[in-house]
Amino acid sequence: MSQTDTLLARGVDKIYPSKEELERLLNTSKKLRVYQGFDPTSPQLHIGHLIGLRKLRQWQDLGHEVIFLIGDFTGRIGDPTGKEETRQLLSKERVDENAKAYKKQAGKVLRFNGNNPVKIKFNSQWLEKMSVQDVFDLAAQVTYQQIIERDLYQRRIQQNKDLSINEVMYPLMQGYDSVAMDVDVEVGGKDQLFNMMMGRHLMHKIKHKNKFVMTTQLLTDSAGNKIGKTAGNAVALTDSPSTIFGAIMSFPDETIIKGFECLTDVEENEIKIFKEAISDGKNPLSFKKRLAFEVVKQLNNEQSAQNAQREFERVFSKKEKPQEINSISISKPNWKITDFLTENDLAGSKSEAKRLIEQGAIEIDGQTYLNQTIEFKNGQIVKIGKKRFVKINLN
Repeated sequence: MSQTDTLLARGVDKIYPSKEELERLLNTSKKLRVYQGFDPTSPQLHIGHLIGLRKLRQWQDLGHEVIFLIGDFTGRIGDPTGKEETRQLLSKERVDENAKAYKKQAGKVLRFNGNNPVKIKFNSQWLEKMSVQDVFDLAAQVTYQQIIERDLYQRRIQQNKDLSINEVMYPLMQGYDSVAMDVDVEVGGKDQLFNMMMGRHLMHKIKHKNKFVMTTQLLTDSAGNKIGKTAGNAVALTDSPSTIFGAIMSFPDETIIKGFECLTDVEENEIKIFKEAISDGKNPLSFKKRLAFEVVKQLNNEQSAQNAQREFERVFSKKEKPQEINSISISKPNWKITDFLTENDLAGSKSEAKRLIEQGAIEIDGQTYLNQTIEFKNGQIVKIGKKRFVKINLN
């Protein structure tokens, strides 16, 4: 596949208004302005973000202008996408703290210097400056019917659950990012389609300009749950190579092929061979190891990937503890275990944390933990699920 073919197909879900129209524009050699937004509701970028980052890198390598947008304003509001309950507002201080390391993390994939560097922008630069009149003028560009048709909002209403005004306004504020930056293309996960299409609508209304929307595939299990939201599968881009390798090895088997397509540069014909072998009944373990190896190599280097694979085989074949364990720094010893797991990105939600406890999937220094509260001691080892370990660093 050519670079353009890879850009338009690999890991892509859909392109709006059409792939053919975007391809025709790319064939004119016009340089496009492309962006993806990342709300810093957590201090870490996760493996789900890697799909979009890789797509942005492909745009960058083709010479287009790429913007890595940090949603430091929208992050305070909270994107309601995928949430069945109203999200809590985050403080400016919390969001700013979360965003501090985003450039370094994204730099594992994107180039922020040298030839055609990626630009970093913060949407507080324009959203904080909006007056009440500006907000009303923006709201006048859409109708109530256009907003409320969103399936998430309809579900909340039907279930008699709260739907806050800030959640209704979120797509407008995210959509305005496209207008403020005058972009040609927005990249984002397919679960962001409503927000991204709002930006396309606002570009038509305000700028009288077309904006392409490129949605990327999501890593999900057979039930449709996003990988990274289930404890034991969550993996941050800054985790140690051994942690990343082990987390990928805990992915459901049905995610292997999509993982190769979305997270690696393994050739398409080789992925096809993997897919046929798995369909014919070959043990998927070796292919999952290859996937983990490729991801670790990409985020670190080949030597790190080799070491991580040896460590995985030592730990999980011989049932030993990892030699290298990520540390988590905490400022207090006493925690509700559900708060500890969610606030440190070890579980995707409190309900998920409760489920892990009930299933005996939490171990502390080798002992299964079933209580709701805990007093941590410095240096304790916490095991989450089958393959994730963290060490307590009590400040």
